[in-house]
Amino acid sequence: MNTLKNYIGGEWQASTTDQLQDVINPATGKAIASVPISARNDVEKAIEIADEAFDGWRRTPVTKRIQYLFHFKNLLEEHIEELAEIITNECGKTIKESVGEIRRGIENVENACGMPTLMQGINNEDIATGVDEHMIRQPLGVVTAITPFNFPAMIPLWFLPYAIAAGNCFILKPSEKVPMSAVKIFELLDQTGLPSGVVQLVNGDKSAVDLLLEHPAVRAVSFVGSTPVARKIYSKAAEHGKRVQAQGGAKNMVIVLPDADMNMTTQIVGDSAFGCAGQRCLANSLAITVGDARKPFTEAISKKAASLKVGYGLEKETEMGAVISPQTRERVESFVETGKKEGANVLVDGRGKTVPSFEDGYWSFPTIMDDIAPDSSIANTEIFGPLFGLMHVDTVDDAIELINSQAFGNMACLFTSSGAAARQFRYEAKAGNIGINIGVAAPMAYYPFSGWKESFFGDLHAQGNHAVEFYTQTKVVVERWIRDWDRKF
Repeated sequence: MNTLKNYIGGEWQASTTDQLQDVINPATGKAIASVPISARNDVEKAIEIADEAFDGWRRTPVTKRIQYLFHFKNLLEEHIEELAEIITNECGKTIKESVGEIRRGIENVENACGMPTLMQGINNEDIATGVDEHMIRQPLGVVTAITPFNFPAMIPLWFLPYAIAAGNCFILKPSEKVPMSAVKIFELLDQTGLPSGVVQLVNGDKSAVDLLLEHPAVRAVSFVGSTPVARKIYSKAAEHGKRVQAQGGAKNMVIVLPDADMNMTTQIVGDSAFGCAGQRCLANSLAITVGDARKPFTEAISKKAASLKVGYGLEKETEMGAVISPQTRERVESFVETGKKEGANVLVDGRGKTVPSFEDGYWSFPTIMDDIAPDSSIANTEIFGPLFGLMHVDTVDDAIELINSQAFGNMACLFTSSGAAARQFRYEAKAGNIGINIGVAAPMAYYPFSGWKESFFGDLHAQGNHAVEFYTQTKVVVERWIRDWDRKF
């Protein structure tokens, strides 16, 4: 097996630690690489080199900085199949999902290439007599991102392109469960000729994260993960005077009205609930049917779940891959039992199944549970797996009230043919990402990824103009120039 290295100072360097962790292919249950749990001095070295590189990088014209991103974008396109295969093997998702993930990451690289315009300031001549005022944007310095297992290529690209295009030096700490995708991304970055220290990759665990949160040279922290960890990241980084954007968990609800196109709704909701084996922060995890929508949707989504082809993600016929770990599988199965105790009914049971020739894989087949109580564990806990619940109410007002009463606010969706219902929903629903006849309301790179409530801690989200705001600080200049001619009077 290959033992992965860190990328520090423009070079691949072995960690000084002797602590290694296996990287497991979820479909086979077999180790495919070893990742170092980097020692404190590895992280300190990366921070020191980034800090030293910052002055030269910020003085590099933005028009030149983005040339490296244009090159990087082309390299991602050229190596998309290779990178997608790496994602599938270490993350478990299907090859189609892996390609789609990279495509969304590339969108952010493309968007960040517009930084010469995106980071422009504003000015006023004669704000007072003979006085001009300007607001300019300048980079922060060293910034870091701590990213999760479920999108090992896309989520780092929510942050890295904007950070370096704006003139910052960037350190990535990827999930130790899926470090191989990040390594490949940095191999491509290395080919662009970026100056030493502008981008760095440090593998590790909580100890590496803690140092990044505490070190005074690190000015901003981006994080994606569960709500409990996001809250801790936000609190600790803020305590040390850093900017923070910490995306937490979700419990995304979808409302199905009787006038919805039931075939389209079933297909879209099924893809949302079971895509990436339910391991994404924008997965629909609960459906609220209104009135007469209950029977047709329940029957259709149950049929959809039971028919999905589960298997190794590199096999083309596979529609849903493995979950990331045995612990995830056990968690999903435990919630089925908890749900039953709380009064829910199992319509489709995905427990205890395996895939032929891949019996050691981490398989959790699609599960549908009906009659979920609003105050139950399933209704209020992020399960992060292929368990989909059904709730039933009489009116759209009741459905919106259920959405607004929950702690999370990442995404909410509505399926309907009524423009009036759609407008009411988008106006009243308390979630940051809203879908109308959309199952995964994932913002394009030009828009911020807008989580609310317990789904986000901070002020400025990933992507779009929020990324530009997050990775720059404003400086206001007020100036007066007295001409010699004016002095005569």
